[in-house]
Amino acid sequence: MESDRGDPAVGAAGAGVTTTEAAEAAGALQAHRPMLLGLAYRLLGSLHDAEDVLQETYLRWLGVDRSTVDEPRRYLSRVVTRLALDRLRARQAARETYVGTWLPEPVPTAPSPFGPLDRAELRDSLSTALLHVLERLTPPERAVYVLHTAFDLPYAEIAEILDRTPEDCRQLHHRATARVRQEQRRFTASRAERERLLDAFLAAARDGDLAALTDLVATDATAWNDGGGRARAARNPVTGADRIARFFAGIYGPGRQWTIRRVELNGEPAAVLTRADGGRYTLTLSAADGRITGVYVVGNPEKLPPAG
Repeated sequence: MESDRGDPAVGAAGAGVTTTEAAEAAGALQAHRPMLLGLAYRLLGSLHDAEDVLQETYLRWLGVDRSTVDEPRRYLSRVVTRLALDRLRARQAARETYVGTWLPEPVPTAPSPFGPLDRAELRDSLSTALLHVLERLTPPERAVYVLHTAFDLPYAEIAEILDRTPEDCRQLHHRATARVRQEQRRFTASRAERERLLDAFLAAARDGDLAALTDLVATDATAWNDGGGRARAARNPVTGADRIARFFAGIYGPGRQWTIRRVELNGEPAAVLTRADGGRYTLTLSAADGRITGVYVVGNPEKLPPAG
């Protein structure tokens, strides 16, 4: 299993497992790694935590009699889901200590570390807007929603993973979908439309053009800023077109020294903004009906992708 957190096969071999056994287990996990990483990330909204879950999954996989496992992908998906849910519950319990707004960790997806995003469900389920909405679900609701909607798993298989009945999983998915649909009307714009709005928003902010910014933003839009107490950021959401326009014109307008690099993050158009002093932020949008409905800015350095 390749990972920037080290080679698990080496560590396992050092813990009393033969190098051959460790390599065989790592190879079997590697075959499914993009899907498993994508599953863990969608459940947690954190690539850092998702990588840790895969490391824990590898150690558990190493400890089982793999000759008795008929479907490694299904077995590994079950372990990843359960470990991710444990982390999600612990994180939600500790969320009150996080400084300001918590947003998902932005991940470059060109190319995607989660495998091909050739289905709309796979790409859409990575969007910052959707992951932000999923934070409002209970851990079981989030798991069922991700497994059924993004990965098209039947309720019977999800029930095995979560130790619930298929009917219970069906009800969980129904509740989760109802909550997501309440917000989905706010991010229905096509990729081309979001590209256009992002370009226009960045240009108007750079020029300090309040009229243009206000016209681009929906009256009930919200801007979220995640600095995590480690970067300058508004701790509370900024709401309304006028307030959002003034906020971003004040930060990025004339006299402010920023460089802007367009990228793809979480399968959607995005920008990396860098101050003259090296401070970096990522910015993505949600949109509907020709207007920006949400702005998501992440400046917490622990969440940012490598510079470059």
